[in-house]
This record gives sequence, C-alpha cells and structure tokens, in this order.
Amino acid sequence: MITPRTLRKRTTRRSARAFVGGCVLLALSGCAAHRTVTGAVSTSRAVRELDDDLGRVFNAPVMARGVWGVDVRSLATGERLYALNAGRLMMPASNMKIFTLAATAERLGWDYRFTTALETSGTISGGVLHGDLIVKGNGDPTINSRDNRAAKVFDEWAATLEKAGVHAIEGRIVGDDQAFDDQTLGAGWSWDYLQYGYAAPVGALEYNEDIATLTVAAAALPGEPPIVRLPPGSGLSMLNRAATGPAGSRETIDYRRHLDAPVLEITGSIPAEGAAVNRSVAVVNPTIYFAQSLKDGLIARGIAVTGEAVDLDDVAAGFIGAPERQVLATAASPPLRDIAIVLMKVSQNLYAETLLKALGGAPDSIGTAEAGRRAVAATLNAWGVPEDAYVMLDGSGLSRYDYVTAEAVTTVLAHVYNDPRHREAFVATLPIAGRDGTISTRLRGTRAEGNAVAKTGSIANTRSLSGFVRTRDGEMLVFSILCNDFVVPASTVNWIADLAVEILANFTRGT
Repeated sequence: MITPRTLRKRTTRRSARAFVGGCVLLALSGCAAHRTVTGAVSTSRAVRELDDDLGRVFNAPVMARGVWGVDVRSLATGERLYALNAGRLMMPASNMKIFTLAATAERLGWDYRFTTALETSGTISGGVLHGDLIVKGNGDPTINSRDNRAAKVFDEWAATLEKAGVHAIEGRIVGDDQAFDDQTLGAGWSWDYLQYGYAAPVGALEYNEDIATLTVAAAALPGEPPIVRLPPGSGLSMLNRAATGPAGSRETIDYRRHLDAPVLEITGSIPAEGAAVNRSVAVVNPTIYFAQSLKDGLIARGIAVTGEAVDLDDVAAGFIGAPERQVLATAASPPLRDIAIVLMKVSQNLYAETLLKALGGAPDSIGTAEAGRRAVAATLNAWGVPEDAYVMLDGSGLSRYDYVTAEAVTTVLAHVYNDPRHREAFVATLPIAGRDGTISTRLRGTRAEGNAVAKTGSIANTRSLSGFVRTRDGEMLVFSILCNDFVVPASTVNWIADLAVEILANFTRGT
C-alpha cells in the first residue's frame, strides 16, 4: 500500500504524473467517480496532463460516496487549470472565514481597532467611587490569555483608576453590551456542541474568548465523585455524575450542556492519584462573564468592589435619567491585521462571529449577524461573486446552513491577492504548510512545505482547504478544495487534498 511518505519522495518534473498514474491507482484502484467540469480549462499539453493527474486523485473510488468541489486558477494568467464541480454549492466549514475576513478588511480596513471603556456617572471622593463602574465594549475579542493581554488590560485599568483616586468601588460592575444585539449563537449551530469552547457565544464584551475552564480533580478514594470547579460568571451550575477510578485507570471525563437549563453535566472517570484535567467550556452570558472577571481582576489588584457583576440589560431601568457618564479608562485592541492572524491560523470561531457583527454595526448602528451578512454580500457583489454562489448564515462556518462554491472561494482569494491593499496582510494570516497554524503538520517533506498557504475547514463530514501555492516554475496558483458527504476517515480526505496541493506545487509548463 502506498503511503504519503512514499509519495513525498518524488521531486522530478513528472513526479506528480508518475505517482498518480502508478502508485495512487494501485492504492485506490477502481473505476472513476462522476465528474463535472465548470468553466473553460486551458488545453495546453502541460495543463491537460495536470487535469488528468488531478482527475485521477479526486475521482479515486475510495471517495465514490463523497463529493468534491475543486477550482484551480493561475493568478498570472487568470486561466482555469482544473475544475471539478467548481460551481456546486458545498458546506465550507471554516473556509467561510475567508469571506468574513476579506469583507471586513475591505470595509473596515486592516488598521481597524475595537475599543473598550470604563465609564461611570458616579462621583469620586475619599478614594471611593460612589456609583457603578460600567464597562462598555464594541466586540474586542482579544481581551484573553493570548500574550497575557487580558491581564495587561486589567493592570492598565487598575492603574488608571488608582491614578484617578479610586481605591474602592461602592457600586456594581455593569457590562454595557449594547453595541451588539443579544443573539449570541449562530444560525444552524448544532445543539450537541454548544458546551464546547469552539462554539462560544458572541457578545460586545468578550473575556477569554468567552471560555471558562472546567477543572476536574480526582477524589481521595476510588468510587468517590471527583472535585469539579468552574470560575464565577460562567452562568452554569454543575451536575457531577463523574467518578474517581482506580489508580492507573483510563481518564474518560466528558461533559454536556442541558438544553432546558444552564446546567453542565460532567460524566466519565478520572484515575485516583492522577493529574487534574481541564476542559474548555462555553459560557452562557458573555457580558456577565466579562463583568465578573473584571470585578475579580480589580479586587485582585487591590481595588475593593462591593456590588455585583451585572448585565446592563437586566438593570437598564435604573439608568433611565442617570447623569451623563464620564470615561475613566479605555483600551484599544490590536489592529485587524493582527486579530486576523489568530482568526485564520488558529481558526478561531468567536473572532469570525465578532467581525461579522462588527461589519453589521459599522459605523453607528447595532451590530447584528443579518446586517453583517448584507455588508459581506455587498462586498462580494462588487467583486463579481454571484449571489447564488454562496449561502452565508454565520461568519465562522460552524453553521451547517452555510454553502459556497469552489469558484466563489477562488474569486475572493484572487481578488484580495490582486489588490495591493490586501495581498500582504491577507496572505500573512493563512497557515503555512508544514510550518504553522492548522496545517503545521501537513505536507511536510514536499515541495508544498513552506510554499502553500491555505485555510482549512472542518466540521462533521466536511473538509476544506483553500489558498495559494507556487508551482515549480514560480507561477502562483489559487485553489479551493471542498469535500462534503464522505464516510471515509477525515484523514483520508485530508491526505487526498494534500496530494492535490503537492501536485500543484510540482506543476510546470516546461517540457
């Protein structure tokens, strides 16, 4: 049986054709699956051979029950080099982030920054703020543990408050999230993963990417319930159905969120005398989570707070007719060009959903996903992407209501690459094959390593890989490889996609 390592040893001009024509067919032998080519494909001999090589890969019988949507174009000439179902609507998974980021960069600019402010309508005397401290945000997703930014922001705020003479707060910490609507989850998100960190709710105030850490520690004796902890402000109560297993036993801790109540049920087993385990849990209300975390942070930095952490929505009546607020401190996020690197290389869903609402709220209205989608649509329309070439319901691709065509993806990628305002910043966000991000372990030892840059996508029965790769001749290609409805292991789908990118990296128009 041929292996990826065997394939990667070939480096001659005809390497792709040789291993596709021989080894791959031996490994994946059988009749070809159906194929639909979209658009005119170049008829030069080299391109015909490329078409044949890629056709053998994507039409391998092992994928007979799956569906591919593929489009490959030259950025130098604009010609289409290969197409398979390129105009067919496919679920993109996180390739939807390509659309979200491209539109955000076009409309808000790579230097766009989110702002968060501490405000009050109270008075300061004797070292005490008499009144509520209000934290007001417009979606900054970066106040989190990456680069210790949340701690740095809280340090700065505490220092600013102390400089203003505030050493204690006789009032509440109130989260003002009015910049966004209160729809925190994306349309089409599945109920059975809402407890996981990658499905964290979006809000105008976001702390630690709206993820709380569940800690499970073994009890002293096997058979006893383990010790479980969640930080305050998560909005979840815990139902501990887990057990402490014998020393040396397998750890099987799992958790699920009840649909009828904010309850996190913990199940499974943790071995006695074993290390505690941590799990990322999506919080219930991002605003309260932020306000509570800020309260705890101020107290830890020596500023006493007597009141509770609350959501402005729950106490809005008390602010009717209140005096005008004064701004005590502000924090600006890193620019979009830096935020986007985390968004794309890590494939951070919350960042994408935040950008979509920020688009919808610019410049002065309440940010909604619906308004964000309209902004994306206007951008894509101006770039020549047909309205029926995609269906966008969220910004991250976590929704199973999202659909795109491969040729729509390559159109967007080609546009940002050909626009000098976007090329450098956008390409810098994409994972580099064999080097970093979500493809750091893929395509190693091939001509694509350190060459191809591409956004991955992954949800159940869906995989995607779209980006850029330079050929043996130095010609830059744009590609989109989408796969839906497969029943083989996802690793097989990824391997086939990687093989196709390797073939593109080895392509040459020479004789």
